[in-house]
Amino acid sequence: MSDEQINNQENIEERSTAESGHEEDFAQLFEQSTQSVKRLEPGQRVTTRVAGISGDFVYIDLGGKSEGVIDRKEFLNEEGGITIQDGDELEAYFVTVENGARKFTTLIHSFPSITLQSIKNAFDADIPVTGKVASELKGGYEIRVGKVRCFCPYSQMDLKGSRDAGTYIGETFPFKVLEYKERGRNIILSRRALLEKELEKEKEKLKETLAVGMDVTGKIRSIQRFGVFVDIGGIDGLIPLSELSWIKGSKASELVNIGDQVTTRILEIDWTRDRITLSLKAVLPDPFLSVPEKYPVDSTVQGVVVRLENFGAFVNLEPGIDGLIPISKLGAGRRINHPKEILEPGQQVEARVVDISVEKRRLTLSMERKIVVQEVDLPPIGTLLETKVERVISSGIIVRIKEGLTGFIPNVEMGTLKGTNHSKMFPAGSTMQAVVVATDPSRGRVSLSRTKVDEKLELDSYTQYRDKVKEEERSDEKLGSLGELLRNKLGL
Repeated sequence: MSDEQINNQENIEERSTAESGHEEDFAQLFEQSTQSVKRLEPGQRVTTRVAGISGDFVYIDLGGKSEGVIDRKEFLNEEGGITIQDGDELEAYFVTVENGARKFTTLIHSFPSITLQSIKNAFDADIPVTGKVASELKGGYEIRVGKVRCFCPYSQMDLKGSRDAGTYIGETFPFKVLEYKERGRNIILSRRALLEKELEKEKEKLKETLAVGMDVTGKIRSIQRFGVFVDIGGIDGLIPLSELSWIKGSKASELVNIGDQVTTRILEIDWTRDRITLSLKAVLPDPFLSVPEKYPVDSTVQGVVVRLENFGAFVNLEPGIDGLIPISKLGAGRRINHPKEILEPGQQVEARVVDISVEKRRLTLSMERKIVVQEVDLPPIGTLLETKVERVISSGIIVRIKEGLTGFIPNVEMGTLKGTNHSKMFPAGSTMQAVVVATDPSRGRVSLSRTKVDEKLELDSYTQYRDKVKEEERSDEKLGSLGELLRNKLGL
């Protein structure tokens, strides 16, 4: 007799003696032990130790004088040898009470000795079983749990219902027993049910830790036209296409690859819809911050037209930096209805920087030539000038003030009757007096009035007369003072 058989026989004799000494059977011992062991629910997992191996059962310690039993077959390897010994720690699932004994199972492994009854017990107690994907069948996969043939539909193999058989065949996974029918001839398994359960656990953990504004690291799981899905630890987050890069117009597949590890920033969390929105560009340097230094106002830049809109044309200067040429700044020299009349996407253009707003991420460009206004000394307002007519236009007369400077007299300031033919009355080259009424130094413009000439002349005449009278009065005062001094001197 082997050592193992001797030990098993001794355990049997010890149990028999204990039972006869107390004149109690196993069921009575079980009833007494309920006072020291909490009530177990089917499927509940316990961590315990092997208390003994006897006959067809492995006994496990439940604390105090309480024990549970597991079918010995669950611990046999392919050669039929026992794989555990007294004192080994293991995890087991409570199945039911049978003949007064608490029955457990450890069906997270799949030795050939697993029976239909074991799987039935797992089904009843909602305990997972471990099976190997043997082959692909119509509508799903053949799963071997021990030597028992089971079936897993495509939709139950993974969270996304994948049909890539090469990913699964030959692999071993835990499964939930969804259906046990026809006495074991129809057993339906689901791996997806367990994955969803784990996903819920992970989600609950994430709810406690994730927050908007936090940076998280994950692996790119899927690339779509509208963005990228990232696994951030049991749950997917979406990076919209607009949040992938500062470079506009790029395809997601040009920026990242499936399996890439990326660090992203959480923009939004919606647990009611299980939606987490992420941003990759938020953790990347913003190229627009360098615009004021690289492209200062009034500098000349070159770029490529990337988009045309009703209001203007967008020009790319470098990856991540676009400037807008408003339709009014296209320099067409005529009125245009749409930028496409003079530009097209892909065209190289040269433009001038006219405005920068880093806060609004706005760079305004112009294709108009910059007009340089020379500083000109303009006559003060109220000055009476002698001017020469250069030309007559419908709204008034343009006159020459001096070399390089002209002025404008509106019709209403000409002092003529309505409908007067100014071209005939004031031909080019004729002279006329006019008074300065307004100036615009930034544009070098002078506005004149002919109607204020008489007023100006009268004012000047009055001013001259007033000044003359004051001067005479001052002279009389001086003469009077001198005569008085002379009379005093002569003693008259």
